[in-house]
Amino acid sequence: MTTHSGGTPALSTRHLSKSFGSLVVARDIELNLPVGARYALIGPNGAGKTTLINLMTGMQTPNAGQILLGGEDITALEPQHRVRRGLARTFQINTLFAGLNPLEAVTLAVAERRGFAGKFWQNIADEKDAIEEAYEILVKLRLGDVCYQTTRELPYGRQRLLEIALALATKPKVLLLDEPAAGVPQDESGDIFEVVAGLSDDLTLLFIEHDMHVVFRFASHIIVMVGGAVFTEGSPAEIAADPGVREVYLGKRHHG
Repeated sequence: MTTHSGGTPALSTRHLSKSFGSLVVARDIELNLPVGARYALIGPNGAGKTTLINLMTGMQTPNAGQILLGGEDITALEPQHRVRRGLARTFQINTLFAGLNPLEAVTLAVAERRGFAGKFWQNIADEKDAIEEAYEILVKLRLGDVCYQTTRELPYGRQRLLEIALALATKPKVLLLDEPAAGVPQDESGDIFEVVAGLSDDLTLLFIEHDMHVVFRFASHIIVMVGGAVFTEGSPAEIAADPGVREVYLGKRHHG
């Protein structure tokens, strides 16, 4: 796995800040994700990790600072325009696509990206292409064998993989994963990350995860947040050896 360091970061933030009244949830955050990165974002509850992803994807508006996608300022863009530029995140699908099977759901997402979802059934060639692309994505995420099963009937771990498949259907350059294995039995969470780790080297990944075994196994670089700010960052070895990080987590069995 190679990160293309030295060039323009795939995603970066400059002095990003956000507060609700006197509550500061993001404090002067500076991040640089190289192309092809596999970065983890960790920190105790309330550290501001999900807020940071909400700011980067446009779900929340910063009070100050900038968000750059491939060097281009996207701070003022609506969430859907960020998706079109190549910034995607996973989202809960249980309510959205529960009645569809994975192939239908991902085909619709592909059709949406290509701009013909509304008139999907009018051109059989477009439809065939979209179905083929959707099936390829599902196979990549080890969902080919359940592509005709109703989504609501899938085991929860498979549903989480389908969320990632839907994000991949937008052809992202950067993919943000907010606890992709949350709620999945521990023996299955490694499987999810193995699939994620096998995605294209050109795809830049930032994931929030509270299971440190998973973090240290799959991340090439770890960013630690505390109190809405970046506390420290470094390689897994550097973070493991940092007494300050150990102190942040001391006595905290469950950190999300």
